[in-house]
Amino acid sequence: MKHTDIIDVIEKDDYLGKEITVCGWVRTARDSKNVAFLALNDGTCLNHLQIVIDKNSGIEVDPEATKLGASLKVIGEVVKNDRNNTNEINAKEITVLGVCPADYPLQKKFQKLETLREMPHIRVRTNTFNAVFRVRSVLAAAIHRFFQDRGYVYINTPLITGSDCEGAGEMFQVTTIGYSEDYKSEEEYYADDFFGKKTGLSVSGQLEGEVAAMGLGKIYTFGPSFRAENSNTQRHAAEFWHVEPEIAFCELPDLIEIAEEMIKYIIKEYMDKCPEELKFFEQRFEKGLTDKLLSVINNDFAVVDYTDAIELLKKADVKFEFPVEWGCDLQSEHERYITEQIYKKPVFLINYPKGIKSFYMKQNDDGKTVAATDLLVPGVGEIIGGSEREADLNKLLSAMEEKGMSTEGYDFYLDLRKFGSVPHAGFGLGFERIIMYVTGMSNIRDVILYPRTVGSIK
Repeated sequence: MKHTDIIDVIEKDDYLGKEITVCGWVRTARDSKNVAFLALNDGTCLNHLQIVIDKNSGIEVDPEATKLGASLKVIGEVVKNDRNNTNEINAKEITVLGVCPADYPLQKKFQKLETLREMPHIRVRTNTFNAVFRVRSVLAAAIHRFFQDRGYVYINTPLITGSDCEGAGEMFQVTTIGYSEDYKSEEEYYADDFFGKKTGLSVSGQLEGEVAAMGLGKIYTFGPSFRAENSNTQRHAAEFWHVEPEIAFCELPDLIEIAEEMIKYIIKEYMDKCPEELKFFEQRFEKGLTDKLLSVINNDFAVVDYTDAIELLKKADVKFEFPVEWGCDLQSEHERYITEQIYKKPVFLINYPKGIKSFYMKQNDDGKTVAATDLLVPGVGEIIGGSEREADLNKLLSAMEEKGMSTEGYDFYLDLRKFGSVPHAGFGLGFERIIMYVTGMSNIRDVILYPRTVGSIK
């Protein structure tokens, strides 16, 4: 259907005085004796295009055209509204493409986000989710551009895997058999399954990403990951999107520099390309959002040793729900205190105790810590987790043994340390979490089209 995008009509004066066709959904409708006004949106921008219907012009308007949610094709002349200096259309012909009955669920002007989560197929038509998913698109493009412009190779890692990257076992099982009492043992069950062994959905593309980096030097992955965590927090989802660069000949300080540069780059792209969305989020969800993001772009991130952070938390005049001791895994309340109260900006926390980190992280010379880093940001907490990877075969085997891990399924990974091992590093960025950070949306369920969480798969 030949038509003009509403964003072009709103932002360009090229169409003034011309007759054009636009399509969209009715967001609001106002009626009076001589004139009616429709606000039309086609998804190309956050703002709506006003359609003016002069009842004295002889135009025939189907009553269905003025109902919220109806989809229309409008032919008319683009004119300037002198009162607010915006472009609008004087309608000459209106065709109803799709009627919308009275039970359309978006009749109220404002609805709670919790209510909208119950109808993910409809909520995208609201201003909030129109803005969220436009920002998501811009950030995704910026991430690809950042890595592509710097010579990284985009790699697609497998979603079905026979190894658990995190070593935590929180994987969704992949099987074609399902429940059965026909097998005497787990080994017999999996031997008869599709792949002939136990398999699951990938929790991360890191291990395979390291494989690619050992031949291509600098790679990144960008795709879904799956975690079977029984968690109902605002930051966790069973299916989320992961950005994972892996870089050969890279040590922890280099990795931190790359991560900071990437975060600043994509935030600037967002601010440059989504000014209306940013203004919307600042008005509705987080006061001071623009200043926060400008501060991120214009200031260096802090780099703090885990041991020093623990001491700062222990001295804090705050009663934390979870006690703080060296060796503990920091909780959200600790991460937010560090970023929001102590440093008031993003913080790279480095050199974590090896007991709370994954087996593949490079062991430091002190024998107690690993060369790991988490990027913590105000309001969200951790958005990046990364490390220098252990390049020494014997140390890697020792770490796996300490964690009670079998080497079965990891032969390929161990071979990387056997055949021409090099210092290398990488990180994982939770894509939904950076969206939360730049929009002020507080729940991960509100920045992904179809959130997958415990007990919910709408």
